[in-house]
Amino acid sequence: MKESVIYSTSSLYRDDFRVKAYTFGRGEKALCVVGAMRGNEYQQIYICSQLMRYFRQWERDGRFVAGKQVMLIPSVNPSSMNIGKRFWAIDNTDINRMFPGYSLGETTQRIAAGVFEVINKYQSGIQLTSFYMPGDFSPHVRMMRTGYENVEKARDFGFPYIVVREPRPYDTTTLNYNLQIWETDAYSLYSNTTSRIDPQSAAKVIEGIERFMILGGMLTGEAAAACVQPRIFEYGDLISLRTTQAGLYHRLAEADTHVKKDTPVAEIYDPGSGDILETLYAPSDGVIFFQHNDPLVYAYTAAVKLLADLPQI
Repeated sequence: MKESVIYSTSSLYRDDFRVKAYTFGRGEKALCVVGAMRGNEYQQIYICSQLMRYFRQWERDGRFVAGKQVMLIPSVNPSSMNIGKRFWAIDNTDINRMFPGYSLGETTQRIAAGVFEVINKYQSGIQLTSFYMPGDFSPHVRMMRTGYENVEKARDFGFPYIVVREPRPYDTTTLNYNLQIWETDAYSLYSNTTSRIDPQSAAKVIEGIERFMILGGMLTGEAAAACVQPRIFEYGDLISLRTTQAGLYHRLAEADTHVKKDTPVAEIYDPGSGDILETLYAPSDGVIFFQHNDPLVYAYTAAVKLLADLPQI
């Protein structure tokens, strides 16, 4: 293992800001795994910490294929994580909206440029990412439809779901989009959680990455069996259940669980009287793909996203 600083900048009031990377093996740049981009992505950095243990063990066991290099970047935004702030502490900008970056721009643009210059040289890139809204997910692989997406290769993770979506204008500054444009096979992996640690979900992500590496010729060993034949669908296929009231949010069904039509999946309480203001019901049989997890919810929020069952043939 080799540790290096791929980007650094000085700070007026504390230690220098550094983005560290860890490389395993030598030769062809085969895979780069990027962890926490935001300051509240604790599950993502936890996955990287466990992945680091596995990588070191695999290196001791001689499992890395000769002539292949793998890089792990646990955190791109350690400063915000240190103070528990999701975005860049100074101006509240999101590093994952700054790619491919600009070396003479604002601080987050410079960080993005420095990181991207290193990782866009790899054949495959994995980002352990989170959603812009607070909530839990069914674990899945996601990518944008750029014309460079490799949906078939995404099957190698063995995840039950592969989500493809059309990029919107603001997506053109994300890491996933730009890696694809620079002809890197890019995959965003979503674990169940973001701001809390879920070891079981983390273990599934690590197993998927190991399987991807074995099938991709980067790691020796026998690939774990895939969970299921993955269901590939467009992001627009998800059914959004929107609130009409604001209040305390009580989940009645967890993410990644199957529910029947008309099952209550969430309730909204008046924080003063305790009365139930609204109950959200599943519009069809399906899987709770996304479930809001903050104690409070605003009106007109897409609090639940349901993946309806496929019609029986």
